[in-house]
Amino acid sequence: MPSPQTFGGFAAPLLIALAALAMLEIPAPAMAQGDPVAGKSLFARCAACHSVKPGENRMGPSLHGVVGRKAGVEPGFAYSPALKDSGLTWTPAELDAYLANPRQKVPGVRMIFGGLPSPTDRANLIAYLATLK
Repeated sequence: MPSPQTFGGFAAPLLIALAALAMLEIPAPAMAQGDPVAGKSLFARCAACHSVKPGENRMGPSLHGVVGRKAGVEPGFAYSPALKDSGLTWTPAELDAYLANPRQKVPGVRMIFGGLPSPTDRANLIAYLATLK
């Protein structure tokens, strides 16, 4: 019979560590399972204003390397004060919230895009943007 300090031969500290790992925050399934190929197709809607080439700003800033970048810092683009002062970093979660409704996420933003309502479409678009490094 195992002692109170073990369970099936495993030491209690190991079980505690495994339980702690199980409680870690896991990204939303849609975020983790975005399809970059589908996202590239969706990007066609964005391409009128945004480029994916480094340093090529249009009506909107280049989105090359946007995932992980601080908001409002792409060189050569005149951002709205609201976006420059937002303090955001474009993590997948922040991009998801912004793409759902830009004006709600950052009141005063100049982007005319009204939002992408589908969580799947947003996940796919973010997966594509994440490939642009």
